[in-house]
Amino acid sequence: MSKSPIRPLGDTINLSHGSGGRDMHRLLEQLILPTLCSGPIDDGDAASIAMAELINQGDRLAFTTDSYTITPLVFPGGDIGSLAVNGTVNDLAMSGAIPRYLSCALIIEEGFSIKALSSILQSMRTAADQANIRIIAGDTKVVHRGAADGLFINTAGIGVIPSKRQLGREHIRNDDIVIVSGFIGDHGAAVLAARDELQLAIPVDSDCQPLHVLTEALLSVCPNTRIMRDATRGGVASVLNELIADSSFGIQIMETLIPVRPVVRGACEILGLDPLYLANEGTMVAIIPEQDEQPALAAMQAQAAGVHARRIGKVTDHYPGLVSLLTQMGGERLIDIPSGELLPRIC
Repeated sequence: MSKSPIRPLGDTINLSHGSGGRDMHRLLEQLILPTLCSGPIDDGDAASIAMAELINQGDRLAFTTDSYTITPLVFPGGDIGSLAVNGTVNDLAMSGAIPRYLSCALIIEEGFSIKALSSILQSMRTAADQANIRIIAGDTKVVHRGAADGLFINTAGIGVIPSKRQLGREHIRNDDIVIVSGFIGDHGAAVLAARDELQLAIPVDSDCQPLHVLTEALLSVCPNTRIMRDATRGGVASVLNELIADSSFGIQIMETLIPVRPVVRGACEILGLDPLYLANEGTMVAIIPEQDEQPALAAMQAQAAGVHARRIGKVTDHYPGLVSLLTQMGGERLIDIPSGELLPRIC
């Protein structure tokens, strides 16, 4: 008996693509699995991971998860697919881990374009390959029209933390310095520009990118790095406040040292926004011992993701638990955590 011809997927997602029946299997076998998976996957509800190779790389696992909702789904410099992979890769890298495995859960709205889904899945695969991380597990759900903003993605990641690598707020000391890896606010500005209703022309791409190579370069020359954070929602201002909250130290940053592209600064001035609060998806903050500043910056600036790395401030014993900004006019003001949401659905 000859095999039945393969039925095409059609142009849009419908509820049967999430029903567990033939249409769902065709979606998985014709699109999702061949696009996302770089190797064989387990025939079961859970992926199995060989422990021996992981044990050889470190003595702890890092495990993280995050959900991604953004409007629009495609923006200058990326889309929700690359955002979902890079975001989880960076969460692992900030803990000092080497990213290894990723899961991917898709929540797709009825009527979503198959062509758009294919493009976003390919973007996820490209980002995963660039980060040298394997997608090994996943889930797909389809919800009624209007129940989701097109597509939501959840990713969870596992990484290995090499032995003797210890990062944490408890290691921060007075006179440590604060480093940022590049221009701030690019992602927030790029998403702003992609929203037609704002009618803004901001010629900047999102900084959406993996940071694991950059963190390894930093840790290789500065193993006593105190802590690292990617400055996503709430921007650099939120990260600095989180790092110093309930601490006996404060952080003082200098406005003249903070790298902001002129186009981003101009857009912020028009909209009354502070670039310190704009989201980033490929820019990190690190606190390191002062004596390690030069080798740390040199190592970071040798990487594509850290070319514009620079010192922006220091840890002080003034204003414990607070972040202060020395302005270019010579004044000083406190930088608080943001209140409310500057831009909804931005990461």
